[in-house]
Amino acid sequence: MPILKIKKRNGDVVDFDRDRIETAIGKAFVATNIKIEAGILPGLLENVILAIEDRFGESVPGVESVQDTVERKLAEAGYFDVAKSYILYRLEHQQQREQESQAAQASGQLKVKKRDGTVVPFDVGHIERAVKVCARDYPGVEVEPIIADVRRGVYDEIDTTEINELIVMVIRARIELDPIYSKFASRYLFNSLYKDVIRVDEYSSEFETAHRQGFITKIKQGVEVGRLDEGLLNYDLAKLASELQPERDQLFHYLGSQTLYDRYFMRDMDQKILETPQYFWMRVAMGLALAEDESEREARAIEFYQVLSQLLYVASTPTLFHAGTNHPQMSSCYLTTVEDDLSHIFKSIGDNAQLSKWSGGLGNDWTNIRGTGSVIKSTNVGSQGVIPFLKIADSTTAAINRSGRRRGATCAYLETWHFDIESFLELRKNTGDERRRTHDMNTSNWIPDLFMKRVIDDGDWTLFSPEEVPDLHHIFGRKFEERYQQYEDMADRGQIKLFKKIRAVELWRKMITMLFETGHPWMTFKDPCNLRSPQDHVGVVHSSNLCTEITLNTSADETAVCNLGSIALVNHFKDGEVNKEKMEMTIKTAMRMLDNVVDLNFYPTTESKNANMRHRPVGLGIMGYQDLLYKLGLQFDSEEATQLSDQLMEFISYHAILSSSKLAKEKGSYSTYPGSKWERGIFPIDSLRLLEEERGIPTGVDLTERLDWSPVREHVKQYGMRNSNCMAIAPTATIANISGCLPSIEPIYKNIYVKSNFSGEFTVINTCLVDDLRELGLWSSEMQEKIKYYDGSVQKIMEIPGEVRGKYKEVFELDSLWIVRHAAVRGKWIDQSQSINIFSNTESGAHLSEIYTTAWKMGLKTTYYLRTLGATSIEKSTLDINKSYEQPAEQEQTAIPEVAVTAASTAPVPTPAPVRSLGAAAATMETAVAEAGAISAFSGTTITETVGTVQAAKPSPTAAPDVKLCRINDPDCEACQ
Repeated sequence: MPILKIKKRNGDVVDFDRDRIETAIGKAFVATNIKIEAGILPGLLENVILAIEDRFGESVPGVESVQDTVERKLAEAGYFDVAKSYILYRLEHQQQREQESQAAQASGQLKVKKRDGTVVPFDVGHIERAVKVCARDYPGVEVEPIIADVRRGVYDEIDTTEINELIVMVIRARIELDPIYSKFASRYLFNSLYKDVIRVDEYSSEFETAHRQGFITKIKQGVEVGRLDEGLLNYDLAKLASELQPERDQLFHYLGSQTLYDRYFMRDMDQKILETPQYFWMRVAMGLALAEDESEREARAIEFYQVLSQLLYVASTPTLFHAGTNHPQMSSCYLTTVEDDLSHIFKSIGDNAQLSKWSGGLGNDWTNIRGTGSVIKSTNVGSQGVIPFLKIADSTTAAINRSGRRRGATCAYLETWHFDIESFLELRKNTGDERRRTHDMNTSNWIPDLFMKRVIDDGDWTLFSPEEVPDLHHIFGRKFEERYQQYEDMADRGQIKLFKKIRAVELWRKMITMLFETGHPWMTFKDPCNLRSPQDHVGVVHSSNLCTEITLNTSADETAVCNLGSIALVNHFKDGEVNKEKMEMTIKTAMRMLDNVVDLNFYPTTESKNANMRHRPVGLGIMGYQDLLYKLGLQFDSEEATQLSDQLMEFISYHAILSSSKLAKEKGSYSTYPGSKWERGIFPIDSLRLLEEERGIPTGVDLTERLDWSPVREHVKQYGMRNSNCMAIAPTATIANISGCLPSIEPIYKNIYVKSNFSGEFTVINTCLVDDLRELGLWSSEMQEKIKYYDGSVQKIMEIPGEVRGKYKEVFELDSLWIVRHAAVRGKWIDQSQSINIFSNTESGAHLSEIYTTAWKMGLKTTYYLRTLGATSIEKSTLDINKSYEQPAEQEQTAIPEVAVTAASTAPVPTPAPVRSLGAAAATMETAVAEAGAISAFSGTTITETVGTVQAAKPSPTAAPDVKLCRINDPDCEACQ
C-alpha cells in the first residue's frame, strides 16, 4: 500500500514527499565524500520506500521511523560510513532541538494552546500532576523519566491534545520493560479522551455526573448530525446512563484502547469523537436491542451492555462499526456464486463493490466460469477462461476502502478439476504476466475428496471446462465420484471436447509449492463442508468465505451472509478454572445478539437479504484460547490441551445450539428448518460420522460425548432452531486486541514483537510470561534483553525452568500437526468451520504435504494461511549490541500422537507412521501418502531445492518469522472481525 502521509515531530500529518528522503541520502553521501554511481541513489530510495510501505501498510509513519529505515537500508547496502554520517546528523539535530526546547522552557517563552484555543505559557507542573495522579494506581511506574522524556518532545505552541498524545507515546515505549505500562498508557489515553468528550477527567469530582449526562447528550448529538438511528431516542436514555460502569474502562490494555480510539469510536462530520468506551458499548448494545419488543428493549440493551462492557463477548468489527447507525451493516462476510454468463459476471463484480463498501469481506465462487479455449456459442469464439475476470475482481477489491476504515478484501475459490486450475494456482506469484496476476485478492482451492484419494493412490486427474460437466460443481460425496468417473469415461471416448489429464500428485505438488511460495491458494475441502452442512436439503456449499470459517449455501439467488462474534475464553477464567455458569450466560446473550443482527442488518444486495432472512445463520466463535492455556499452566502441544479444546468446544456447542432452539421457541424457527439436519436429528457430532461413512475412511477423531445431549436433542425436536448455523471460529485479529487477549484459537506468534497501528509502533510483550518470570524471581532488565536477543523465544534461556519454556513455546516452535489436531477435535462440535492458520518452520514439501493430508483425513473443512519462516527479526534498537548469549541445543519438539486411518474400499490409505519432531521434517516422508508413492518427488528434498522459482532463505539461528502480523490495518487479518 503506497505511503501517502507522514507524521511530523510536532504531530502534524502532511503529504509524504519521497524527494526529501532522496535529498537526505544524497547529503549523507556528500558529507562522507563518497561518490554515488549512476543508478545507486534511485535504487536505495526505492528500497527505503518499499520497506516503509511493507512495515506500515495503511498506517501513517512518523519522521523518526522513516529515518530509522534510511539508516538500516544504508547499512544493508554496505554504505556503513554513510549510515554513520546520517546517524550523527540525526543525533546532532536531536540534541539541538532538545537544547532549544529546554532553553524556551527555562525562559518561559514556550507556549501551549489549550482546548478552547487560548494560548498560555508552558508549565511542566501541569504534566507532572496529571501523570502522577494517573500513576498512583500502578505501583512500579517511574514518573520522573516519563516527565523528562515528555519535556524533550514539546515545542512552541503545542496544543494540550498533542501533549497528551506525546505522554501516551512515552508511556507505551516502556511497555516492553513492564506490562504495567500498558494499563497505565490506556488509563492516560482515556482520561485525555474524557476531557475531549465530556470536558472533565475521572479524577474530577464532577466526573460521574458529567459522564452520565454526557451519554445522553452525545446520543442526541449523534442523531442530530445524522450518524445514529433516530430509534435510539426512543430508549429511556437516563435509565441506560445510570447503568454505565466507567470503571470498566480500566479493563483495557493499551493496544485495545488505542485501537478503539483510532478506529471504532463514532465521530461527527468534523471527525470529533462522540464516544467514551462505555458510551461505545452501550451504543452497540442499544443498536442490537432495536429488534426486541418495545417493553423489553431497555432491559435487553442493559443485558447486552453487561456482556460487552466486561469483554466477555465482543461482536465482529462491522457490528461494532455500524450498530445503531443509519446504515447498520453489521454482517462480517458474504459468499457469492458467479454464473457463466457475462451479465451475471459483471453483476457479481458490482455486488462485490457494494458489499465491500459496507465492510463485508467476500468469498467468491468462480468455478462455474468456463475454461480457457472453450467455445462461446453466441459469438463462436474461444473463451479466455476465468483468469481475466479474476483480474477485474482483483482491481475492484483494491479500489474499495471499506467504510473508510478497511481496504476491500476478497477471496476467489476454484474447484480443483477446473480446466484453468493451474493458472489459478499462480495468481499470487510476483513474476510472470501481470495481466494474469492478482496481488490484492486472496485465492483458495476448493478440493473434492476424490482428488485427495487420487493423490494418495498416485492416480491420474482430469481437468474439465464447467459448461461440459455442468453438474459436477453442485454435487458431492459418492454422487460426485460416480459422476466424475463417468465424465472421465466420456472424455476417453471423445464425447468431451476440452479436458486435460495430469498426474494428481503433480498438481498436488504444485498446490503445495504455490502455497509455500505465495501463501495461496489456501486448502479448503468441498466434501466435509457439504456432507456436514445442516442445510444440505436446500442447496450446496460452493465455497467458504474470505477467512475460511463460513460454510453456507450459495446460488445466483442467494448470497450467503455470516454474522459473527466471539467469546473471550480467558475472561471467563477465575480462581483457577473456567467459570462455566458465567460462560453459559454469555453464550445465551451472545446468540440473542447475533440473531438480532439478522433482522436489523442493512443488506447491500437483494440476494444477501434473501439468504439471511431465510436461513438466519450466525457464527459464534472463541478467542483467547492460548491465554487460557497460560492461566491453566498447559502446553499447547500436549494431550491435556487438546482435551481442553474438545471439552470447551463441546460445552459451547451444547449451549449455542440450545440457545438457538430456545430462541425458536420464543420467536419461531428459521423458514427452511423443515428437512434440515437439525430437523432430522443430525447434530454436528453426528455429521462427522456421516463423513466417515461416505468416505469409507475413519477420521481418527474420538467421537465421545461427555455431556448429556439428550435435553438439547429433545428441545430441538420439539421447538426447532432459530438459526440454520450457530458456530464459526473467525480470526478475531482486531477484536482480540480490544479484548486484551490473543487472537482466536492461535498459539502465540511471538513472546515479544513490534506492533504497528495508526499511532505508530510499539513493542508488545507476553504479559503471562513476565508474570511467571517475576513470580520465579527471574524477571529483570537482563532477562528482558535476553528475550529480545532471541526474538521472543525462551527456548535457549536455560535459567528458565523447562516446564516454563515448554509452556511459552512460540508457534514456530510447535509441530504444525498439533494445530491440526486441536482443530479436528474442535471441529466435530462445529456446524460451520474454523479459520485455521498453519505455521511451519520447514521448507520440506513432504512435511507440508503431510500436514495438509492429515488435515483432510481428520475431517477438517478448511484451512487458512500457511505461514512460513523467513530471515527477518524483531526491532532490536534498544538491545545492548556488546552482549552475546550462549545458544544451547534446541529443545526437542513434542511428538504428536498417531492418527489411525484404515483403508477404504475405493482408495487404500495405509496407517500413517508416528510423526517425528520438526527437526527431522526434511527427511523422507514416511506417512501414508509417501508409502503410496504419491509424493515421491518431495522425498528427502526441500521446496527451494525442487522449485527454482522459490527463493525462500533459510532462517538464521535467531531469525524471526517473516509473517504478516494481525495488524490493525491488515485486511487479510481482520476481514471478519
